[in-house]
Amino acid sequence: MSAPVTPGTRTPLSRERVLHAALAVADAGGVGALTIRSLADQLGVKPMSVYHHVANKDEILDGIVDLVFAEIVLPDPRGEWRPEVRRRAASVRDVLSRHRWAIGLLESRTTPGPATLRQHDAMLGTLRAAGFSTALTAHAYALLDSYVYGFALQEASLPFEGPDGPAEVAEPILGLMLAGGYGHMVDMARDHYLQPGYDFGDEFDFGLDLVLDGLAARLAAEAGTEGP
Repeated sequence: MSAPVTPGTRTPLSRERVLHAALAVADAGGVGALTIRSLADQLGVKPMSVYHHVANKDEILDGIVDLVFAEIVLPDPRGEWRPEVRRRAASVRDVLSRHRWAIGLLESRTTPGPATLRQHDAMLGTLRAAGFSTALTAHAYALLDSYVYGFALQEASLPFEGPDGPAEVAEPILGLMLAGGYGHMVDMARDHYLQPGYDFGDEFDFGLDLVLDGLAARLAAEAGTEGP
């Protein structure tokens, strides 16, 4: 979290400044830490000053969710659908790694902002331009979001990060596996998870390829042609 603004360096409040401060509070402590008082402290103002720019916490949440969507790369309906969807999926994962509190909120708001609407419209346009039917577009979008959001949630929940993390966590648990006779888990830990260079994050591309392969096959079937 950035340091609160002091009276000597204070600049006029605006809705944009309030929302960016709210984003900083949420990034530092999660949505639970975001209150009008904590936001006012971040801005270096009195709580009542915040209400001149946002009506309540719901409006703040709508605003910062839209800021998160604004960071996600827009797919281009004029491009090849598969690279565009892959680029967008990787961007979603990257953005959610910076704003982990947002994973459960991106699709929860009933008053979406312009960046949110642009993001959804571009994604739908990319699929439709590639020849996906209305029904298959709906299936594809739901599947892609489920996979990317789910992976981001799992990645954020893991008690380790990076290629060196699994060994640090698994080594102490290995003794429990051995003592309990969990042979399959022991084999996987020794032969895969504890091998040098293993990184759980690499699983993202593997899973995304399977999703895209499946969608490509369904698209080809709809068009009455052979799959890839």
